[in-house]
Amino acid sequence: MAANESTIGKARRRGLNRIAAIRNAVVALRRAWFVRVWRMDLHPTVQMSLSAKLDLTFPIGVHVGAQSYLAFESRVLTHDRTRGLYLHTRIGQNCFIGGRAMILPGVEIGDGCIVGAGAVVTKSVPPGCIVAGNPARILREGIEVGAYGRLPDADARESALALAGLT
Repeated sequence: MAANESTIGKARRRGLNRIAAIRNAVVALRRAWFVRVWRMDLHPTVQMSLSAKLDLTFPIGVHVGAQSYLAFESRVLTHDRTRGLYLHTRIGQNCFIGGRAMILPGVEIGDGCIVGAGAVVTKSVPPGCIVAGNPARILREGIEVGAYGRLPDADARESALALAGLT
């Protein structure tokens, strides 16, 4: 469905979204710090919350693909001190990692996956899945997502809510 500008609604910018340009600059600096100083493999289009945590004990084991998003307080681990493990943890392209989710060492998240908030991902996830829970389980397979793990109908839903005055 093609819509012109007059029929597309966007949520109003509130809170930290009012200073999105400053936030984006700080995120870019943080990403550059992780890549240049800690030698993490983060694609230049990766977005993350300022509170997302990436494992600094084995930083070269962190790999995040293009146009993926790490939400608030999400954690990507690459080591398990009790078992003496130092493993590469990979997140594919176009993934969304929900708030306070934890990706354990050695796990691979396939392209186009969504990890629910608070999930503890203990095993690798195939591409195109939604996982949630502790331990994380596949809730849906074969999903299609856009950049940053955004579902195809997300723009239409946001527009409908904005036009109804609910955002």
